[in-house]
Parts: sequence; structure tokens; C-alpha cells
Amino acid sequence: MQVIYAGEAAPESFSKSIFLAGPTPRQSPALAIESWRPKMLEALEKAGYDGVVFVPESRDGVWLTDYMGQIEWEQSSMNMSDIVLMWVPREMHNMPALTTNIEFGMLVNSGKLFYGRPDGSPHTAYLDYMYHKITHSYPHKNIDELAQEVSDILKEGISRTGGERCIPRHIWTTKHFQDWLKQLKAVGNRLDDAKVLWNFLLKNNFPFCFSIWVNVWVEAEQRHKENEIIVSRTDISSICAYYKGEGRVGEAEDWLDTEILLVREFRSPNRTIDGFVHELPSGSSFGNDNPREVAAQELEEETGISISPNRFVEAKSRQLAGTFSTHKATLFTVELTKMEITAAKMNAGLGEVHGNNVTDSEQTYLEVRTVHEILESNLCDWTTVGMIMEAIR
Repeated sequence: MQVIYAGEAAPESFSKSIFLAGPTPRQSPALAIESWRPKMLEALEKAGYDGVVFVPESRDGVWLTDYMGQIEWEQSSMNMSDIVLMWVPREMHNMPALTTNIEFGMLVNSGKLFYGRPDGSPHTAYLDYMYHKITHSYPHKNIDELAQEVSDILKEGISRTGGERCIPRHIWTTKHFQDWLKQLKAVGNRLDDAKVLWNFLLKNNFPFCFSIWVNVWVEAEQRHKENEIIVSRTDISSICAYYKGEGRVGEAEDWLDTEILLVREFRSPNRTIDGFVHELPSGSSFGNDNPREVAAQELEEETGISISPNRFVEAKSRQLAGTFSTHKATLFTVELTKMEITAAKMNAGLGEVHGNNVTDSEQTYLEVRTVHEILESNLCDWTTVGMIMEAIR
């Protein structure tokens, strides 16, 4: 275990890291009480933890005179930690933990806060409530148990260097982050600094979506790009199911008459005139990494139409909004028979609700529109229009 005290430089590389957050005894000799952090370090060592621990206290008992420097060191070290371990033995006269309350509020949604406090610690009811509400876990009341939990989580280390150290473990291990980082490095670029701004965690604490400020060294331009964020979520599969029609007698088939299956759904960001998005059936599955199978699942879930994945033709995989989000869509196409398009139109006319309304509050409605109607209606976004053009070209 490598302990880094206040003001000391972080290792250039490490595989696991913890920051010990919580109240610090006041420095006045008349008010001095024992710090809880040495006991936590003993508990971590006993639990078998062998990574870096950031301790916001001085190694030799002499505190930094640069107060702002202390704050900056703490913020940088917390940002660089896989887990912020917060123990709150609040004592209102000598250790009121007012700063701890602020840090708790900043971190409780981060996905890396683990919190505990001894029985009888005053004014912690609100912390207990918010911690359980957001993380679905209860605070520990024993230092050894808290140390053991975080040690078990960090049992397998993940080596990171430089700016990569600022990506916490729970985000680092996601496929959507690794796919972005792999492509970044493949062209010689480098992540030199980062800060997770927010993440949207599912109930199993999986970071479905997150936003990170990044400082990237751009090798081709020999400069840093440091005024942008990345937004990342799981990649999706999209399916363009279409019917070309039989053409008119004596005339060439008109591609604008091609009929496309769409889904209509309320999505909060939409700016359409009817208040709904109109898009291809699309989505991601956390338990299935096969894009073709995911496409078939999404088609059936969002439209009620079941088609064998063997009929799907893979088109291309592209980013949907390359200036903003890292995620990609893998596009599949399937040509429908006359019987299938007739049945789809009948189903669309019934106005039945599809989608996963139980866990995702998803309500979708099947629509059948020609390419001409899609282009003229201005209801589909550019991403959807682009995928349709790719599918039928």
C-alpha cells in the first residue's frame, strides 16, 4: 500500500486508488483530537488493499501553510481516485465536518463514493438518507467493514498512466469508454487530463451515460485540445425495415415510394412540431454484445414485428453525432415482403403501444411512411434520414 499525504505528488502510474474523505481534526493544540485516518489505513492494509491511498493530512504533522494549495491538492487527488472512502465521525466542537458535507454533495452521484459513520455520529441522518436513495446501499457503521468492501471492489487493479489516472474504475471498465480511448490512441493521440462531470447510473450502478471534460494531445497537429467534453453512452443497433414496392406499370420504380418502418416515441429532448421523435427502431442491450441479435430484439420490442436476424444485412457502423457523443450505431437493413408490409400497416393503424414500459418507461408506436413523406414532414432528425439513405441507396 502506497500512502500519499497532503502536498505530495501522485505516482505517475497506478492500478487502484482511494481518497480518504471526511472530517479532519482542527489544528489548534487546545482542540486537538485523534484523527480517524490511521485506523482506516490499518483496516485497509488488514483487508489486503495494495494500491494508492491519498490522505489529506500532513505526513509529519506540519500542515501546509498554503490553504488554497491544500484545497487544490485535495480536489486533484479526489478526481484521481477510483473510490472516495468517506468516514464521518462528526464531533461538533472539534471536528464539525462542514467541508465534508459539501464534498458528500459533490460526490454522492459520482458512482465512486463509499460512505460510513460510527453509531451516534450527530447530524448524519440526511447523509444516510441521500446515500441510500442514490446508491441503494446503506452506510457502514464499522471501519473494518467499510475498508473490506472497497478493498474487495478494487481487488483486481487496472494500470493507468498520466491523464488516464483521472478516469475512475467504474467508467474505465465500460466498453463505450474503452472503444473511445482505443480509437483515440490508435491515431497517436493521448489523454493528458480528464474530469468526470456527471454520470447517469442505472440501479446496478452501471454508468449507462457519462460526460467527461478531457484534455487531449492531438498528435497530428502537435497541440492540446482542452476546451471540450465528451458525452458517452452504450452503442446501439438500428434496423431499417423497408418495402420497395412493385413499381408502376410502364415506369421505373421510384425510390421515394419506398416504405419504411418507423417508431414514434416521446423523448424529452425532441423539438418536433408534434412533440415526438420519429426514428428507426434502435437500442442497446447490456446483456447481449451481438449487434445483429440486439437489432432483432429492438425491432420486435418497439414494433411488435418479429423477423429472424438471419435476414438482416449489416450496412455500416458510424457515430451519430461526432461533435458531441462518442457512441455509434450499427445499421442493419431488411427487405419486407408484401405480406409483411401489409400486416405492418394494419398494426400501425391499431395504434398499439410497444416498448419496454416496465423498466425504461419506453412507449413506442409503429408507423409506416414513404421516403418522400419522411423527407417532406421534417419529423425525422438528420441521423435517422442519413441511416435511411444509407439503407436504400
